[in-house]
Amino acid sequence: MKRFLLLLLLAPLLVSAESPRLVPDVSQRKIEIIYSFTGAELLLFGAILYPGGRVPSDDAQIAVVVKGPSEPVLVREKRKIAGMWINADSADFRSVPSFYALASSKPINKIVDGRTAVIYELGIDNLQLSPASGGDPAADRHFEEGLIDLKRRGGYYSETDSGVEISEGVLYRARIAIPARVPVGHYTAETFLIEKGRVIAAATRDIEIHKSGMEAFVARAADRHSFVYGLTAVLLSLALGWAASTAFKRLRD
Repeated sequence: MKRFLLLLLLAPLLVSAESPRLVPDVSQRKIEIIYSFTGAELLLFGAILYPGGRVPSDDAQIAVVVKGPSEPVLVREKRKIAGMWINADSADFRSVPSFYALASSKPINKIVDGRTAVIYELGIDNLQLSPASGGDPAADRHFEEGLIDLKRRGGYYSETDSGVEISEGVLYRARIAIPARVPVGHYTAETFLIEKGRVIAAATRDIEIHKSGMEAFVARAADRHSFVYGLTAVLLSLALGWAASTAFKRLRD
């Protein structure tokens, strides 16, 4: 009986010791946005550690997800009424990732089932965008599709099948493109090890994207001194307009 109780106590440790472990990393932990920033490319790489010299599984697949800070979003739908395009219906979403990129060693719908994909938010269609309206599900889905389409076209949402390369069953790497107008904030790079349709290991690395130099100064000024910032912008626009008009008159004369 004592041996049985001891095995029960040690069971979680024995299971974890037999489970593979991920050791991930990213090429950049901090990305600075300056005036010449045209985008970046993140390299996500790492290793799969199999305990006890276990042979790597031929069925092992890797999916990596880079996700930006969540934010509330208001989506409006424009309609043409009496020859004019005006705002019509709208929908609020409480928690929308500002950036989402998925890369996997195989198409995600071929390596996990629908339930697992929803739990881990693997795939753009499986994101939990949290509509705040609580109204008609069909209407919410319509606005979700519109929001996702806008994010895709802006380069903020992407999926890449066969975007992860696995070498010798233990090493992996993937590349994720970061667009030039990427939102600033705290990002996460999540790596999932998948075998036989189940996520058996996961690990996360943090990434910070922030503005520096003149961009950081302007952003702080707009946030902390909005009135002075707005007034300065108006005065600067007037001054530039006057200078351009004066220069044009002199050239014409």
